[in-house]
Amino acid sequence: MTKHLLSIGHGLSARTLTPSLIAEGWTVTGTTRSPEKAARVVESGATPMIWPGEDLAGAIAKADAVLISSGPSADGCPVLNAATDALKENASRLEWVGYLSTTGVYGDFQGGWVDEDTPADPATRRGKWRKEAEDNWLALTESHGLPVHIFRLAGIYGPGRGAIAKVLNGTARRIIKKDQVFSRTHVDDIAQVLMASMVKPNPGRIYNVCDHDPAPPQDVLAEAARLLGRDLPPEEDFETADMTPMARTFYATSKRVRNDRIINELGVKLKYPDYKSCLKALVS
Repeated sequence: MTKHLLSIGHGLSARTLTPSLIAEGWTVTGTTRSPEKAARVVESGATPMIWPGEDLAGAIAKADAVLISSGPSADGCPVLNAATDALKENASRLEWVGYLSTTGVYGDFQGGWVDEDTPADPATRRGKWRKEAEDNWLALTESHGLPVHIFRLAGIYGPGRGAIAKVLNGTARRIIKKDQVFSRTHVDDIAQVLMASMVKPNPGRIYNVCDHDPAPPQDVLAEAARLLGRDLPPEEDFETADMTPMARTFYATSKRVRNDRIINELGVKLKYPDYKSCLKALVS
């Protein structure tokens, strides 16, 4: 029997996952906010659905699994705001629900290590919104048995984004902040983590999705420039660099994120275990 995934907010991670699901016999519906963006949904192999607009509750009632990529705001998670009743009504029938969150919920550890058992302490407004959304999704697991899984994504590599894209389009800046380090993940590895979880559901579980090699951002840009044969972007001191408030928030926290759980529990073998292998593949 064909299984069906409803992908709400059909972004890069969901579009990357879709062909793997289709190869396994799934069908996918992906929501988008406008008819103009529907072509990207179709290109991934999914059927587009305009939301807000079309009947989200009806779509949930027809799905075997739901993936939520839509981000929260000060008003909360838009999917929960629109469809909590439908999710409760279908909780015992749905096989898997995945919520894409961020490692930003951990807050600042000054370069120290965190794992899924580390108490989340968001340091930014957006991080606090994410943590509240996580809590509200997990509350549905506790109260109604909704099979929710939380995926805390590190910074995403992928075609057209990340260090390679910045070096190619001339926007790369080597912002230097003492002891600053980030974890990252390739979008293909996000897709295989989601697939592994769908095969082996564990409702209420939280997973960090990242590679094995946290690194300072300037080192990643330097490697990208080297691989592309481009000049090394000049260094800029964080304290005096001209940056937007949004850009500065990315430097507000520093941590190294452990990924043992996706390896040991889900059996995932990362395609891109470190930034050097990832950048080399993107250049190729």
